[in-house]
Amino acid sequence: MKAMVYYGEGDIRVADRQVPVILEPTDAIIRMTKTTICGTDLGIWKGKNPEIAAVAVQKSGKFDGRILGHEGIGIIEETGSAVKKFKKGDKVIISCVSRCGTCENCQKQLYAHCQNEGGWIMGYMIDGTQAEFVRTPFADTSLYLLPPDLNEDVAVLLSDALPTAHEIGVQNGDIKPGDTVAIVGAGPVGMSCILTAQLYSPSQIIAVDMDANRLAMAKEVGATHLVNSAKEDAIERILELTNGRGVDCAIEAVGLEQTWNICQHVVKEGGHLANVGVHGKSVNFALEKLWIKNLTITTGLVCANTTGMLMKTCCSGRLPMEKLATHHFRFSDIEKAYDVFKHAADEKAMKVIVDFGG
Repeated sequence: MKAMVYYGEGDIRVADRQVPVILEPTDAIIRMTKTTICGTDLGIWKGKNPEIAAVAVQKSGKFDGRILGHEGIGIIEETGSAVKKFKKGDKVIISCVSRCGTCENCQKQLYAHCQNEGGWIMGYMIDGTQAEFVRTPFADTSLYLLPPDLNEDVAVLLSDALPTAHEIGVQNGDIKPGDTVAIVGAGPVGMSCILTAQLYSPSQIIAVDMDANRLAMAKEVGATHLVNSAKEDAIERILELTNGRGVDCAIEAVGLEQTWNICQHVVKEGGHLANVGVHGKSVNFALEKLWIKNLTITTGLVCANTTGMLMKTCCSGRLPMEKLATHHFRFSDIEKAYDVFKHAADEKAMKVIVDFGG
């Protein structure tokens, strides 16, 4: 089969790989129909996760590359003997988090840290979804039947972007009716934060980005105020919009020191700073200013425990997620898709959908 494979920093390419097989009775093999490219995949490409190769070498003595991707939908080709909820031919959404459902952490719904070699593993510790076929561990607890009336582009976003935004951004940020919210970074996850924040009726949603095109989309999907941080001081502008108080919740959705810095300086006393962005480097933590403000600062990896609820909400039309699917490519053009997503600002790309269809 064909797959997009990471071989090391700066080296990803389409390669021929063996079709995966059932390794555990809880596995399923899925023929992929759609996948997408996540900002995390770009980070791996840039060398942000050297542990991928290090862990592989530690386990087997060699690293033959890793198939990327942790989002997508497909059709079940085969199931292990212990799989009870799914059968061959079922159309499913693949969660970015694999969970055994029985360990101590899974019993606490801390699925991101499944102790039985689950959590975020696909496209990271094991081969992922940017291939014609994928092996999914813990199928009964890590797959969702694809509703027939759900837009398939939206279904792909339910793998990761939407639950990540909702759980690590909106829920951790404790957004309540009437709250003021600043979302710093209007990429796919930031945009999903804007959409899911509206489920909790905040009074202001301030979107911050350097890209005018993304800010225009943020306005279209529900932001009440826009701040272009390339043209104005974002901290000053957010404070101005909130009468000098700051926001009840700031969501960092990029993973850079500049965006973190905006967030830590615009949260008012008693507020929440929810970090969603993946940080590859240390940032300055202005504790000398923050210690007195009674803040709650959260981090996290998505547990995907709200995916089912979000799927129902998408089916009802409450979340117009299809607006985020701006570019479509055939899998044969996945290298071009990566190039477009890498240059998202120039290409006006939000979410790139890769189709395996015949």
